Amino acid sequence: MRTYDYAPLWRSTIGFDRLFDLLDESQHRSENNYPPYNIERLGEDRYQISLALAGFAPDEIAVTAEQNVLTVEGRKCDKDQREFLYQGISARPFKRQFSLADYVQVKTATFDNGLLRVQLVREIPEAMKPRRIAIGGATSGGQITQKAA
Repeated sequence: MRTYDYAPLWRSTIGFDRLFDLLDESQHRSENNYPPYNIERLGEDRYQISLALAGFAPDEIAVTAEQNVLTVEGRKCDKDQREFLYQGISARPFKRQFSLADYVQVKTATFDNGLLRVQLVREIPEAMKPRRIAIGGATSGGQITQKAA
């Protein structure tokens, strides 16, 4: 894989620190492909992450949302020791982390037929949404009045 030097971009950008940190982290991290997952857009502000967790039970999986990181961990608690002639279904412990954008919240997590589905919604606070400002005429005091629409 090719590595990039982001130093020239640091000189001309302000407020994109987190973006460059994520890009830098993705370059240095060795990609682990277990467990396989899908990320889907269900609507303009709705998303779903699906993880294939064959062989795991719901009580062996932990889903944690903290700040802008969603963490899914799994650990098999093998109660009875079995002797496998061939084991093709992986049961190794895993920890998968997803970086979430600002204002993305985890709504629900369901486990059905070996698939863990995590529903995400982006809810931008009313104060952060764009609003139109009406421009009034100059009053006798020389002030411009603004009205929120």
